[in-house]
Amino acid sequence: MRSYLDFEKPVAELEAKVEELRAMETGGDAVTITEDIGRIEAKAAQALKELYADLTPWQKTQVARHPQRPHCLDYIDGLITDFVAFAGDRKFGEDHAIVGGFGRFRGESICVIGHEKGSTTEARIKHNFGMARPEGYRKAVRLMEMADRFDIPVLALVDTAGAYPGIDAEERGQAEAIARSTDACLNLSVPNVAVILGEGGSGGAIALATANRVLMLEHAIYSVISPEGAASILWRDSSKAQDAATNMKITAVDLDRFGIIDKIVTEPVGGAHRDPAAAIASTGDAIAGALDELKGLDRETVRRQRRDKFLAIGRGLV
Repeated sequence: MRSYLDFEKPVAELEAKVEELRAMETGGDAVTITEDIGRIEAKAAQALKELYADLTPWQKTQVARHPQRPHCLDYIDGLITDFVAFAGDRKFGEDHAIVGGFGRFRGESICVIGHEKGSTTEARIKHNFGMARPEGYRKAVRLMEMADRFDIPVLALVDTAGAYPGIDAEERGQAEAIARSTDACLNLSVPNVAVILGEGGSGGAIALATANRVLMLEHAIYSVISPEGAASILWRDSSKAQDAATNMKITAVDLDRFGIIDKIVTEPVGGAHRDPAAAIASTGDAIAGALDELKGLDRETVRRQRRDKFLAIGRGLV
């Protein structure tokens, strides 16, 4: 059953009317009802297109968090063959918020690391809503070092509200783990590509997204803090999250303009949750294009290109 966001109410009403008519599509009036269905479907499609052509940053935030949006494991299932997941950081334990392992992407070996939010209540609890603890980032470092040793490119699938802020995570060195994961990204001598699938939140995202190429889905968000968190700090009022989202410049268009990301991946009309297969396919094409751009570069050039990319961010805005 499709879940609608608050601002999608006009589309929801039209599509509900279509479902009502489909239930009545029998008997002598079937032809007339079929015509009505076609007319309302066209109207709903046009309304959806117009709505998504001009989303506000806060509306994009809602789309990025949509519970039916495809997550990391959906992309792995759709794009990666022969995937073998690795578990544990060899220091403390396993963190299900970060999924990682090795497989093949379009016939070539690849290391995949990503945040998994979960699609059911049980899965969300298991994966801690994609909010990783230190052992998750240490597992990521372990995988990146292994990929570097065997000359295998790294793909990061980022979708997290942020690293887990719990006491147990802080006790085990959350900040240090994030810093070491970021450092591991920067020091890779193999190409790495990161994709912001939904939410790219704070250090929890940058720990995996410090890449040669950073791609971002059209309706994803990427920021140093959530809009609610920023509103609580700036105005002591989390209800001002909409204002914060607008002022923080968290959308793909803004971040592309600032040079923080390298490419915007177009989503199906109505968002990735409307047509997950199409969203996954277009993301796969964008990943392939990014990897092709980096193919053939020697190890030192790969490192230098990544370093120069991040040092250049913001310089043209001074």
